[in-house]
Amino acid sequence: MNQTFSNALQKFQDTVGIKFQLYNSLFLSLPFYGIDKTGILLSLFLSNCEEGFAKNLSPAQIIDDFFQNNTSIEDENGKLDLLFRFVQYAERQIVLFDALEDAAFQEMNDMQGAGTLKQITSAVLQNNKTKEFVETLHKFSVRPVLTAHPTQFYPGSVLGIINDLADAIEKNEVPNINTLLQQLGRTPFFKKQKPTPFDEAVSLIWYLENVFYHSIGNIVSEIRKTFPNEQINTSHLIKMGFWSGGDRDGNPFVTVETTLKVANALRSSILKCYYQDVRKLKRRLTFVGVESVLANLEARLYQNILLSKADNSLTQNEILGLLTQIHETLIHNHNGLFVHLVEDLIDKVEIFGLYFASLDIRQESTQHSNMLDHIADISDSLPLNYSMLSDEKKIEALLNVSKPVSAYSLKDELAIDTLKTIEAIKKIQAENGEKACERYIISQCQSALNAIEVFGLFLLGGWKKEDLKIDIVPLFETIADLKHAAGIMRELYENPVYRQHLQKRGDNQTIMLGFSDGTKDGGYLMANWSIYKAKDELTALSREFGVNVIFFDGRGGPPARGGGKTHKFFSSMGKNIANDAIQLTVQGQTVSSNFGTIDAAQFNLEQLLNAGIFNHLFSAKAETFDENEEKLMQSIADASFAEYESLKNHPQFLEYLSEVSPLRFYSQTNIGSRPVKRGGSNKLTLKDLRAIPFVGAWSQLKQNVPGFYGVGTALKKMDEAGNFAGVKTMYQTNGFFKALIDNCEMAMQKSFFPLTAWLENDETFGEIWRKIHNEYELTKKYIFALSGKEDLMSDYPVEQQSVQTRERIVFPLTTIQQYAIRQINQIEATTKDIGKVATYEKLAMRCSFGIINAGRNSA
Repeated sequence: MNQTFSNALQKFQDTVGIKFQLYNSLFLSLPFYGIDKTGILLSLFLSNCEEGFAKNLSPAQIIDDFFQNNTSIEDENGKLDLLFRFVQYAERQIVLFDALEDAAFQEMNDMQGAGTLKQITSAVLQNNKTKEFVETLHKFSVRPVLTAHPTQFYPGSVLGIINDLADAIEKNEVPNINTLLQQLGRTPFFKKQKPTPFDEAVSLIWYLENVFYHSIGNIVSEIRKTFPNEQINTSHLIKMGFWSGGDRDGNPFVTVETTLKVANALRSSILKCYYQDVRKLKRRLTFVGVESVLANLEARLYQNILLSKADNSLTQNEILGLLTQIHETLIHNHNGLFVHLVEDLIDKVEIFGLYFASLDIRQESTQHSNMLDHIADISDSLPLNYSMLSDEKKIEALLNVSKPVSAYSLKDELAIDTLKTIEAIKKIQAENGEKACERYIISQCQSALNAIEVFGLFLLGGWKKEDLKIDIVPLFETIADLKHAAGIMRELYENPVYRQHLQKRGDNQTIMLGFSDGTKDGGYLMANWSIYKAKDELTALSREFGVNVIFFDGRGGPPARGGGKTHKFFSSMGKNIANDAIQLTVQGQTVSSNFGTIDAAQFNLEQLLNAGIFNHLFSAKAETFDENEEKLMQSIADASFAEYESLKNHPQFLEYLSEVSPLRFYSQTNIGSRPVKRGGSNKLTLKDLRAIPFVGAWSQLKQNVPGFYGVGTALKKMDEAGNFAGVKTMYQTNGFFKALIDNCEMAMQKSFFPLTAWLENDETFGEIWRKIHNEYELTKKYIFALSGKEDLMSDYPVEQQSVQTRERIVFPLTTIQQYAIRQINQIEATTKDIGKVATYEKLAMRCSFGIINAGRNSA
């Protein structure tokens, strides 16, 4: 290990590891629900788990041995009670570790090093590229989109404790830490009811107010300070997006009322932020000619916050006008004293407007098709035989809609709500600004017709073609959809009416690409390669038609859902991929783990900015892959896909996932408003199963199939074909491929097959277990051959240590969960005792919280 890695590990041990041992011992000594020895017994149980798995014991054998050798508890209820206490303790240990890492963020990350804003600005000044930098800033942007995907297992109360605990740890306030640990011990993690979509929105708005508002403001302020003489427009540099309250795909609980309520909450929230900043300004700007103007602005903001439902007359331009007046007075009459504070607020108002984050609307394509059939049946706005027409004729009819339809004339509830939502978008734009709600995303977009259906719905909803201030965003997800994406977009670009619409939208076309469903459909390597190929083809096509294509990546937290070291993928792109904007979803758990504090958010936003801007100015290659590399990568992806397909088509595949993993308990966690699968059928199908529970189930099973499966077989086939030297060279020289393998290692590091090794010779599931385990071992073998390393993630020793510590904390939980699942299966096969099944189901489900939270990007 080199000295840099060694120093980093020592720093991690000093700031996180030792403190965890110290505060953990304090925590474990606290009385908890009257069982003051639970903490000590948990430590013993953890040791038993480690020793038991080393001896190839099953979870059931480990737990039976523990109770026999370490306790006097003999009855089943007593054992279950202690196991529940273990779960409660362990999940709180994870909170402590989260808080310690958050508190140490600045010490563990070089806030001015590689990947930061400071790296860019220093390189710009050293290389005399200020002009090019300013030009890049004017055309480049980052857009993180906060979504309500159900991957956040911490309730808001616990997230608050983590925030306060991290602050207390950073300040070394031991009495306060002790008090917060006691609070943590008495705070429930489980929500008795599912949150509503509005509840989810309120939780995310907290991050906008308390984190993003400040971190984005800090970034823009730093740019202005570094280049004081440049006229830089930063109003579009970082824009926030928002899905809670607008994402209807598979969520029947999102209605037009929800959308309007969330839009109003976003407006009120940003006005509060401005109001608080104006109050701070008043303490400094006590000068003649400024005080009265500032007081007027304060009064206008206060009035609009209080009367937000009744008075939305305040505009962004009015706020900017008053601030500009103050700015000019300071410069001309008061020597520019405190002018930078006013400039900082002006920047924020230009960035966030009166909407804070742009609310996207999303719905699945078949829903639109069904709505239009319904409208054609009861209205003359579409041809009576609409449902029988060809795609070409349907497109013609939709583009020529001249007569709107009243939502109240419809009988289908979803169609009524959709038309009302289309009307509501106009209201939101009028009150909060055009950018407050300007995108409509089409899930499972499989044809040009699917995109035009939305265009037609807006015309039916009363919009005029010439005033349609909406971006229609197709979402391509499956391997087949990604393959056909360029053909679909060509048909749209060649359509005169749609092309005219794009011209009115600045010749910009946003295209969303879904990593989660792509991985579920085609496996890890093929999904990532298919998305890259789609971007390559779509970029060339869009340039051919003079369209600026913007890629919006639907990424989740774990590598299997496009997460992991995301910025490395963006920074590896050659000029063959449109990269003037980085847009990506930030979902549930990833919001709190990567953007939970101002420091973390600023660092990770800067990583994204750096990935695009630094690449533009200094390091972008002409092509991401040369011709030989592309052929090699295609061969690797094809081989990986074939192996993944063989697993997916295994007769026990879905049954294995359903019976051995906690998949069936996902809906009981009450972490999100959205159902775990599309459609109303009781039968589980891979197509209807949502990617989040699919990936999360494998994660809790500690097999992480979507993050590595097929990689080993693909590399072996390259080796057998004599191409491994080429693969090794590509690993060393190609940033995209290196990032793929790095993320694969992260998924594998979080796998632990001894947990389920008792299935190896199982009559029903033995074959599929061995198949998955063999692929894991094969992948590990070839990754080591590729990298020359002996340990997974050894290029990132601090992250490796963090993962190992977290996995050790949840060892008891994964053991208990597997034990509970096996007990459920046995009871259902024998006594069918409903009461016992319910208790063990609750135990298995409760383990999910700690396991997922420990992974930080596991779902």
